[in-house]
Amino acid sequence: MYKILTLNKISKIGLSVLDAAKYTCADEVAAPDAVLVRSASMHDMILDANTVAVARAGAGVNNIPLADYADTGVVVFNTPGANANAVKELVICALLLASRKVAAAVEWAKGLKGEGENVPKLVEKGKSQFAGPEISGKTLGVVGMGAIGALVADSAAALGMKIIGFDPFLSEARIREFTEKGYKITTELDDIWSESDYITLHLPLNDGTRGIINAQSIAKMKDGVRIVNMARGELADSAELLAALDSGKVAAYVTDFPNEAQVDHSGVTAIPHLGASTPESEDNCAVMAAKEVSDYLEKGVILHSVNYPDLDLPDSFTVRTCFLHNEDDGFATKAEDAAKAGGAQIEKTYIAAKKGKGYTVIDTDKEFDTTGINAIRVRILK
Repeated sequence: MYKILTLNKISKIGLSVLDAAKYTCADEVAAPDAVLVRSASMHDMILDANTVAVARAGAGVNNIPLADYADTGVVVFNTPGANANAVKELVICALLLASRKVAAAVEWAKGLKGEGENVPKLVEKGKSQFAGPEISGKTLGVVGMGAIGALVADSAAALGMKIIGFDPFLSEARIREFTEKGYKITTELDDIWSESDYITLHLPLNDGTRGIINAQSIAKMKDGVRIVNMARGELADSAELLAALDSGKVAAYVTDFPNEAQVDHSGVTAIPHLGASTPESEDNCAVMAAKEVSDYLEKGVILHSVNYPDLDLPDSFTVRTCFLHNEDDGFATKAEDAAKAGGAQIEKTYIAAKKGKGYTVIDTDKEFDTTGINAIRVRILK
């Protein structure tokens, strides 16, 4: 029986993917084989030695110590694309909120309670303060053309916006696909800053992206630029952004990750992290995370890992020995030699590596001794 620890409320539809005859899932369980998590921070959490996998029901993984887990042989998964449509819809909403001051207008209208028959006249008199431009015909800079960014670009284009996308990691085929749609694709952020009327961020948070919106990048932007950040709050330097809002250089900022200084600023529309808060998104992420965990626990398959290389494997095997190790071109040979020395017949060897970590899997007709092999973690599946 596999034991799964849930650190947040995980969709029942997602948990139903796990066969009740093989799995037990609970928010308190001793020595779990794997952990399912949404937004709970795991940085100060001490994992049980039995835990071999963590699956984040969502895309961002800044709540998980990836390198530490990699060094102890814990494979971390995320669910890219599973919540993409939900986030895309909120981004489109945010583009409109950045233009038309709808949120402020709604709050103002509530203040007319008690004015009786004067309300229609007051509405007509006060509405001009909330006027704003249409998004059709404007240029949208999409910083990050992954699963969410691509959907945002398509939806914004359908609403009449011109698209310029930044992403240095796109394949030639993907660039060609976007270009055929009429999008401009660039690997220079300065192109985004200088050409965009609206900018939307779809980047992970790391040392290279933290504070990407700052005084220097804002200075390169058009006067009156409108910025949407549904990715991570720290992508923007808050103090420098607020200064730009005060000066009028930035006309509006809509974020799903507000901080205390932003929540009551007149230029900020603060949304309380609603990007993936739809039942459909929560179900999709949970289903995908549960499937990733079960495939790894039962078959050794790694798909959508953020700290180990992906490796697809066939369902059928007699004995499967899975080695997580530091990247080493000669590791597979050492493992195969151990299998042969133990009298095991090797049926197939699978090898993958990424960012200093390796994953080697050997299918054999019987189990063999692995104690002399220098691996971070060894799992034997039967």
